[in-house]
Amino acid sequence: MERYSGRDYPELAKAGFFLGLALFVVGTGSELIGHAMFGSLPQWENTLFFALTIVGFAIGFASPFLFGIIMPLVE
Repeated sequence: MERYSGRDYPELAKAGFFLGLALFVVGTGSELIGHAMFGSLPQWENTLFFALTIVGFAIGFASPFLFGIIMPLVE
């Protein structure tokens, strides 16, 4: 079967998953290490690390479904 678009959906799915995983690990790791080393962190850092965790989880969860299942079917 020929492909009409130049997009490589499996690579996009993998890259999106690993980007989300990296954001999640950085967010949770920084939160844990920051509290362990410095005790209380400023509120803006807590908000930043929490946002990194949530965005990383959302990207890592949605990317395989979007680029691995939905987009190839729509094309």
